[in-house]
Amino acid sequence: MRTLVRDLNEASKNVSLSGWVNSRRDHGGLIFIDLRDHTGIVQLVVDPKTAEAFKLAETLRDEFVIFATGDMRKRGAGLENPNIATGDIELVVSGLKLLNRSAPLPVPTHDEGANVGEELRLKYRFLDLRRPSMQQRLARRAKYYKFMRDYMEEHEFIEIATPILANSSPEGARDFLVPSRLHPGEFYALPQAPQQFKQLLMVGGVPRYYQIATCFRDEDPRADRLYGDFYQLDLEMAFVDDGETVRQEVEPLIKSLVTDFGHKTLLTPDVPRLTFQEAMERFGTDKPDLRYGMELIDLTEDLKNTEFAVFAKSPCVKALCVKGAAGLSRSQIDNFTDQARKLGAGGLAYLTYTDDGIKSPIAKFLSEAELAAITSKTGAEAGDAVFFGADTREKVNKVLGQLRIAFADHFGLKKPDEVALCWVVDFPFYEWDDGANKLDFGHNPFSMPKGGLETLNRAETDAEKLAIVADQYDMVMNGYEICSGAVRNHNPDIMYKVFSILGYDAKYVEERFGGMLNAFKFGAPPHAGCAFGIDRIFMILENTENIRDIVAFPKNGSGVDLMMSSPSPVDDYQLRDCQLQIVEQDLE
Repeated sequence: MRTLVRDLNEASKNVSLSGWVNSRRDHGGLIFIDLRDHTGIVQLVVDPKTAEAFKLAETLRDEFVIFATGDMRKRGAGLENPNIATGDIELVVSGLKLLNRSAPLPVPTHDEGANVGEELRLKYRFLDLRRPSMQQRLARRAKYYKFMRDYMEEHEFIEIATPILANSSPEGARDFLVPSRLHPGEFYALPQAPQQFKQLLMVGGVPRYYQIATCFRDEDPRADRLYGDFYQLDLEMAFVDDGETVRQEVEPLIKSLVTDFGHKTLLTPDVPRLTFQEAMERFGTDKPDLRYGMELIDLTEDLKNTEFAVFAKSPCVKALCVKGAAGLSRSQIDNFTDQARKLGAGGLAYLTYTDDGIKSPIAKFLSEAELAAITSKTGAEAGDAVFFGADTREKVNKVLGQLRIAFADHFGLKKPDEVALCWVVDFPFYEWDDGANKLDFGHNPFSMPKGGLETLNRAETDAEKLAIVADQYDMVMNGYEICSGAVRNHNPDIMYKVFSILGYDAKYVEERFGGMLNAFKFGAPPHAGCAFGIDRIFMILENTENIRDIVAFPKNGSGVDLMMSSPSPVDDYQLRDCQLQIVEQDLE
């Protein structure tokens, strides 16, 4: 029976080990082999007296797969290896067998020296996965799944799998379409989320549903977002008509994941609630990182009569006080100014606070009262700098919100072992789409607008429609959105109305969502739920900023699986089966 490295001790006899050659050292009289399995590394000693084993050991190279038998013994004094768990013992080989050879390695299988390019690592991911850190991460991810499942089972949620081949649904991203061979010209869509199915489960009498669901979205890749398929803890609760009930149900799970599973410290024992509007005004983003301060300070009223024309002509003026930023060099400030310009700002005005007073090219345009107001409201002291945004409120929030993050990175304010959670609630139901020059859904049409049908009927102007708030909520962890949820719309009349406000008639709604509408006519209970992005949470708990590091087989930054060479062309007969053809387009 095969023994694992982790189970070895100096008294182990008749040991049988299988694994890879991690390294081989020929010391003339003896050959030493470090054998690696998924639990660790142990040294093998091959003596010339075991002639057959010694002859084979002379031919071994890194990553050959071998089987070894023998007895364990304690290493000699001064020969211990403190860098491995079995560093004080070794296996004296009595038998050795070659199970498979390995070609020369294109990427290392050791963590040491594994700083090769990501593209090469992904092309040979099956080798990259042999690194001990990757093995540990895969095993840890399995425990992470179990941790979540245990919690959900304890709270009487029922795990139910929903279909992968589904219908197209407006979830905010492009669908992956699957042509139907049996129904030519028609398509399935891979689900962006199990949204409609989990709502139908509530109608079907399921009290509490969950699954670790695979979701598919054709979105551009980012460092914190996988391309194509990703995983979420999806859940829904029947007879719930307010978001706070859901938040209180799932909040202990996330806090426990942080402290008990991730062994990190929560910034605050209680998770704060911020409205969407409050988050945007204070932090310039709807996913604020609360591990550091630097809130946006509104100075519009204080500077409305200033002689500084840039401020006087702007509908909104805000400031960001950055502790210790008075010591930034001119080139560093220029770099931050370039970032501000890329975000749409005209420049980046600032004041620096020194022991000798306030220094800045714009200080001469500001009165003593205005400077005093800026100092008082921002709390600026000697050694600090105050940076300004002046433009529309939306642009000022965007620019200063991103600069806040950049300053935090520069000054190392993001403590990796500290986790700050918050809920952002009351999102706008509708938003303005500048590209299409019209109103659109702020998230999706399945959320319940606060105030229900009465609020919808009362909204006539675009401004009134934009003021409608959805009972929708996100959880944020260290500046990343990790959860999105809402009280669901279970009323057909409200469903028709939210679409009619955007100009869609009843026929359109029935064609796209006929299954849900029909179900809602038969005693649908109120219900609410949410979905957690478990890849992103695990990324944060594992202290990596690249989400591809925590998935076994990710695609690269261009959405390509370099290992399996996908996407790829398909044979003509496969296209004919689905009555499809490839049409060449002139892109010039």
